[in-house]
Amino acid sequence: MKKLLFLFTIVLLISSSLSAQTKPETKTIFAPSYDYVNDFEKIMTPSQVKTLSEFLKTSEAKTKSKILIVTTSSISPHTDLTDYSLELDKYLLTQLKIDTSILIVISKQLRQIQVQGVDKIRVKMSDQEMKDIISTYVVPELKKGDYYKGLLVGSQQLVKKIE
Repeated sequence: MKKLLFLFTIVLLISSSLSAQTKPETKTIFAPSYDYVNDFEKIMTPSQVKTLSEFLKTSEAKTKSKILIVTTSSISPHTDLTDYSLELDKYLLTQLKIDTSILIVISKQLRQIQVQGVDKIRVKMSDQEMKDIISTYVVPELKKGDYYKGLLVGSQQLVKKIE
């Protein structure tokens, strides 16, 4: 009887451990890799993306500050571009080991732009100065439909400010 009870207990423990619920994996909504310019919304030509990427890469070598641009048509499951940008920045740092100084997320479809900088960049430029550069140089070009020119001129002004 003791052997039967012992065997029953072992079987019960093994079956419960095999059927134990595990935490479901959270599916990432972000791309597996990122470059200086990530035009997921396809609002620029390949040559414009290349030119802008080369400028940002050269600028990083001079300023030691990485500027990353992401275009997206959807921020789902997020409801706010700010939340999406914060999660993307966290993903870039923790999962891809990309330490951005300034992250620019833009959505033509949603008609929104979000710019955020890290603490180390605030020594050279405040959040308000960053927003002023975006509203003065980028937004007017976006309204005209020239996303490339807006992002290029805006990036040039950001780089000039942090040099």
